[in-house]
Amino acid sequence: MYDVDAIKNAVINALKSAEANNPSNNEIKVGVSQRHIHLSREHLDILFGKGYELTVKKVLMGREYASEECVTLVGPSLKSIEKVRVLGPVRAKTQVEISKTDTFILKVSPPVRPSGNVEGSERLVIVGPKGSVYLNEGVIIANRHIHLNPEYANAHGIKDNDYVDVMIEGIKPTKFYDVQVRVRDDFNTEMHIDTDDANSAGIKNGSIVKIIKK
Repeated sequence: MYDVDAIKNAVINALKSAEANNPSNNEIKVGVSQRHIHLSREHLDILFGKGYELTVKKVLMGREYASEECVTLVGPSLKSIEKVRVLGPVRAKTQVEISKTDTFILKVSPPVRPSGNVEGSERLVIVGPKGSVYLNEGVIIANRHIHLNPEYANAHGIKDNDYVDVMIEGIKPTKFYDVQVRVRDDFNTEMHIDTDDANSAGIKNGSIVKIIKK
């Protein structure tokens, strides 16, 4: 027997996703980012062994992927968060992205930053199966941001590194201000927020939000 409700929901979600990627409207879908880490080649070698290569678990946008590998984060309080997903490929600098809620466990105070801006940010210890790394800087809370492909951006007069407001409708109507926009031809049209923001606004992966130009 077919699950009629499941089929109906799948069709509705597919239509919403297609509509959210349509450059003729100002609606986009949401991607909720769990805590994760990007590793440099040097730190990958220390944590997993010299010459180790990450195993692709799921392909993401922008040439990135979620790997099978995970690490443990340890803060100054010696409390830890286990099974933090490593995203590939390797980067020039290691970057840890956590939520505000995570900081209460780790007892750290990272700044809210765009990805890649890690200078002078928070520190902690990363533990892998083959070793550990004291990360002197690199821990941030990622800012709210939107990925756009050039077609969508051009249709709405939006440029790379613009800032827009975003309206969330639903059971907990919310407006996010000053959301950074990044435009690249290998991006899907999607807003990325962390779990704290998603929970506060009552939204989840695949939810639809509306861009409001400033």
